[in-house]
Amino acid sequence: MEKKIINTQEAPSPIGPYSQAVQTGNLLFISGQVPINPATNTIEATDITGEAEQVMKNLDAVLKAAGFSFSEVVKATIFLTDMANFPAVNEVYGKYFDGNYPARETVAVKGLPRNVNVEISLIASK
Repeated sequence: MEKKIINTQEAPSPIGPYSQAVQTGNLLFISGQVPINPATNTIEATDITGEAEQVMKNLDAVLKAAGFSFSEVVKATIFLTDMANFPAVNEVYGKYFDGNYPARETVAVKGLPRNVNVEISLIASK
């Protein structure tokens, strides 16, 4: 099956040797997004709510660049450096779905790129 690389300037450029997303057939795999503002390439959020909002905006930009939407997300993975941030991230995350929620796991990790507190990856299907 052919794979199509998805890249958009509306989301942060990859920090390493990976693509923002890869589409194969009807599936879209979005790499973990962190709260980098793509316009400035900086982390501007000052709290976990702001970080989660920027992450979701970045994910939205990649979804749109591939012709997908949050309604087509089937799986999400949330990485948190502190599970105490779960309620705030969960509240922001929930606003992007219409109740037809994807499968999901949330994992506590020791650290994330650029010392951020949250990273989220998605899988979507047409």
